[in-house]
Amino acid sequence: MKILAIETSCDETAAAVVEDGRRVLSSVVHTQIEEHRLYGGVVPEIASRRHTEQINQVVKKALADAGLALEGIDAVAVTAAPGLIGALLVGVNFAKGLALASGKPLIPVNHLRGHIAANYIAYPTLKPPFLCLVVSGGHTHIIDVADYTHFQVLGRTRDDAAGESFDKVARSIGFPYPGGVHMDKVSGQGNIHAYTFPHPKVEGSAYDMSFSGLKTAVINLVHNASQKGIALCREDIAASFGHTVASILCEKLFLVQQQTGREQIVAAGGVSANSQLRAMLTAECEKRGLSLYLPPLALCGDNAAMIGAQAYYEYQAGNTADSSLNAMATMSIDRSFAEY
Repeated sequence: MKILAIETSCDETAAAVVEDGRRVLSSVVHTQIEEHRLYGGVVPEIASRRHTEQINQVVKKALADAGLALEGIDAVAVTAAPGLIGALLVGVNFAKGLALASGKPLIPVNHLRGHIAANYIAYPTLKPPFLCLVVSGGHTHIIDVADYTHFQVLGRTRDDAAGESFDKVARSIGFPYPGGVHMDKVSGQGNIHAYTFPHPKVEGSAYDMSFSGLKTAVINLVHNASQKGIALCREDIAASFGHTVASILCEKLFLVQQQTGREQIVAAGGVSANSQLRAMLTAECEKRGLSLYLPPLALCGDNAAMIGAQAYYEYQAGNTADSSLNAMATMSIDRSFAEY
């Protein structure tokens, strides 16, 4: 089954053709990072406009790269939630038009489910059940994946996402957007023990996380040093902060693993590209005798191939939509579009 997938949840306009949920026939991503860098972060209105300008060309290229016409596609899939509502609406409306015009089934996909499904592309033998750590600029979740379309959130951040914290700390020490990437690049030159940052706890919830206080502690350190004329080492801050975030994520993840007994551990999302987190996950899984699946760096960020991968399993489960489908800025991974 060949699925044309569209992804426009944030600042990448992407389209891909994926066969049977595992084989990528084409994948095209048009990024807006350079433009948003001027403003220090994603500007939703600009993102929506650029999606509108690019989506037709991106979809055409995805079809051309796959050597297919629209008639050769079996279904159209699209990210319908969660994300920037204006950006999502561009993709959803374009996909609805394609599906209506071609008479193909329309498959709505949750963006977080798509990130998890990126691993199905990278690891053809990977099958649920498994435990997944989803970490990105807007989301931080520990999810029990019972099967391809059944998910349970067991832990989550109560405030800032891990990726958001990286970007805000990076800005405070002078790195451009997206700052998390730049912090990761220099962290290897720093000392992870140079600064001691807090490990926030969430009262009454052993598996939930909080990154707001940690982020604020680093920003306060930088501001106080600036006011006193004290020079700080960016490499040391990047290393110490990255190590702290990775430690928090791993601590919570493996607490959940002990409860569930899952023997397969999966990572997903943009922050799963972080070298400190990948190294710590690798070491912990080796020590505990667990199987670890880390997505290739090319599949960590937003792309449409991951949406096409998950769409195959959504279709198998009967999760399709009609022309009444709407985009949603927020939606839990364990809910289906049929519930709305």
